[in-house]
Amino acid sequence: MSLLLEPTAERVKEEKLYRGMGLTDEEFAMVEGILGRTPNYTETGIFSVMWSEHCSYKNSKVVLKKFPTEGEQVLQGPGEGAGIIDIGDGQAVVFKVESHNHPSAIEPFQGAATGVGGILRDVFSMGARPIALLNSLRFGELESERVKYLFEEVVAGIAGYGTVWAFQLLVVRFNSIHAMKRIH
Repeated sequence: MSLLLEPTAERVKEEKLYRGMGLTDEEFAMVEGILGRTPNYTETGIFSVMWSEHCSYKNSKVVLKKFPTEGEQVLQGPGEGAGIIDIGDGQAVVFKVESHNHPSAIEPFQGAATGVGGILRDVFSMGARPIALLNSLRFGELESERVKYLFEEVVAGIAGYGTVWAFQLLVVRFNSIHAMKRIH
């Protein structure tokens, strides 16, 4: 009798369980090619996390590559904690984008809080002091209890972590409703 509680590698492939972890058929085939075999359930989970939007920006990379990364005003382009642009007169602006969709969907308060923390960390690591934070959030319609819960907890997480930053602006987009709210 097997004490293995997770699905077998064969079941992961046959039932396409990897799709529920965010991997496409093509990506799963790439994992098989890298390993030289069908990955087990845990390995599939590890690849799905490492290739997720949160860790690898797999969906937004295409868009992000369209932005200029070199030029006279670019002091620090992509690849470090944050980008730095020279705005003249001995001053610079530091920009950082953080994607916390997946962590916020699982544990919305902490996922959102660590998103704010990650942005602050990366701005500070560039030797800058944040003067403004913009939190752009997207949710489905609020008819769903799950969406209401996610909305309330994500906003609370951002507020909880960012209370010292009284100038934070929270922009929320629902499918057809736009709302803006200051967090104090």
